[in-house]
Amino acid sequence: MDATTVLAEITGSLAAVGYGLAAIGPAIGVGIVVGKTIEGVARQPELAGRLQVLMWIGIAFTEALAFVGIAAGFIFGF
Repeated sequence: MDATTVLAEITGSLAAVGYGLAAIGPAIGVGIVVGKTIEGVARQPELAGRLQVLMWIGIAFTEALAFVGIAAGFIFGF
């Protein structure tokens, strides 16, 4: 094996690790958003519809972080 092949293998595995780390944050964030929504509905069931809308907006913003991680992997990985 030459140095270029070894470097390509290391870069590929680092990109996978980087995306894995980038996916951890949004996963934790979505878990917190959904958990807090469930707590809110348990405390005030009459606000369930409004809280659900806010939950989906929060999930969308949190998942945007995962898309940034994917894009950064493609931009800097290749």
